[in-house]
Amino acid sequence: MHALETVVVVGVLVLVGSLLARWVRLPPPLVLLALGTVVGFLPGIGAVEMPPDVVLFLFLPALLYWESLTISLRQIRADLRVISLMSVGLVLATAGTVAVVGHALGLSWPMAFVLGAVLAPTDATAIATVAGLLPRRARTLLRAESLVNDGTALVVFGVAVGVAVGTLDVGPGGVAWRLVGSYAGGIAVGLALAFAVTELRRRLTDVRLENVVGVLTPFVAYLPAELLHASGVVAVVTCGLTLTQIATRVISPAARVQAAGFWSLTTFLLNGSLFVLVGLELHAVVAGRTAAEVWTGVVATLWVALTVAGTRLVWGNTLPFVIRALDRRPAQRLRRVGFRGRLPGQWAGFRGAVSLAAALAVPSTTADGGPLEGRDLLLMVTFGVIVVLLVVQGLTLPAVIRFSRLQPDPAEAQEELLAQREALGAAQAALDVRAAELGVPEAVVARVREAHEARERQLHLTQVLSDGRVTDPDHRAVKKAMLAEAESERRLRLALLGDKRDAVVRLRDLHAIDDLVLRRVMAQLDAEEVRLVGVQPEE
Repeated sequence: MHALETVVVVGVLVLVGSLLARWVRLPPPLVLLALGTVVGFLPGIGAVEMPPDVVLFLFLPALLYWESLTISLRQIRADLRVISLMSVGLVLATAGTVAVVGHALGLSWPMAFVLGAVLAPTDATAIATVAGLLPRRARTLLRAESLVNDGTALVVFGVAVGVAVGTLDVGPGGVAWRLVGSYAGGIAVGLALAFAVTELRRRLTDVRLENVVGVLTPFVAYLPAELLHASGVVAVVTCGLTLTQIATRVISPAARVQAAGFWSLTTFLLNGSLFVLVGLELHAVVAGRTAAEVWTGVVATLWVALTVAGTRLVWGNTLPFVIRALDRRPAQRLRRVGFRGRLPGQWAGFRGAVSLAAALAVPSTTADGGPLEGRDLLLMVTFGVIVVLLVVQGLTLPAVIRFSRLQPDPAEAQEELLAQREALGAAQAALDVRAAELGVPEAVVARVREAHEARERQLHLTQVLSDGRVTDPDHRAVKKAMLAEAESERRLRLALLGDKRDAVVRLRDLHAIDDLVLRRVMAQLDAEEVRLVGVQPEE
């Protein structure tokens, strides 16, 4: 297919697959992968091949950037040690164990380490689809690991490929120095760009230009870092995390609202497209292979998939005891998690498009022009492991989460309520001063104060309803009645919004108002509905 036809087909499959996933109640990545695989074998479509650079230089920076903007830096700081050991230590351990198995299956040691590096990192795209099922700490650990481990794996991958094709001769010490330099360079580029972007956006007043800068930021972070032989992944993540801390005071509210809508839709499309493209790639991976070669690839896939999943389980159940033995502080003891609590994070070790892109980027010839032995097997095993882990772990992860009995984080809701009450209190305290500065009439001030007081009563009610310490039967009855009353009011307000919309649309249809006026009023009603419904978690 031509490029435009491919874009249309992938877009349609993302739409159909997402709807189908909701209907059959299966994880969207599985359904999208299956659709892509089926369509990939249809006549005229099976020639689709995903250029590795499309994933590494287009999809990856955008997805990592939005993930870094929507993750908790405070939680990352609190669990930095665990995240570092998972995103660096586990990647190296997985690369090593997979290399041993790959060598036993017939690959040379250099190609075995290439396979290990390809399959070492988890996939941020797949992780994002299940992170919403987990409480805050478990969700942050999983997402933070998937943000950074690509940087580690790609450094190991570059070294292993260089050795395999005969253009590089480096030992373990050289790999360690490359890792340190890659991370240090990526952090430096990310910090420098974050401050440059902040200063630029401080001077912009056009919302569209502000968001043009926002769209370019991940790519401007990634490309220079890669050209400097640093980690583009680390540069993008560092830049995003830094901007969450220093740019909120300089980015206009209108730009933030526009950016949130843009990135939410864009990352949804990119995520879905990656799984579809991985499915479409199966035809290219198996085309021209004999039955014996395919069977060899299937057997190798099962062994390697077992190794990848087993390494993660062993690491996840060994590392905590090492930490406990070395760190006996009371604060550390309070953060301990049992086997059940750790299991969902250990089981969510999906691999995805980054692994496949890296495998496709392996050269087909060596430095002297000869064929690179083992590349075909590496491609088949990589694709097979991606599919096996997505199917097995994706289908069983909900049951694993239920088995783990993870409790929701009550502090998250309490912190949000605290922020709302503090903001309202600040507005109330400054009301008279601001009104005097602006010369606002007393009648207007009274109306605003009344609205603030009503909102304050609502927040107080929410606080009472969220207090789980009420044990007295009478208090429980009062709490239940208050909850029912609040829910009735919310439902009534939501129902009335429909009547408001109908009235405004009727005015437009009668040519009493313009479409531009309609859109502005609808935007206000939509904002009110969002406040009443609340922000729904992403699936």
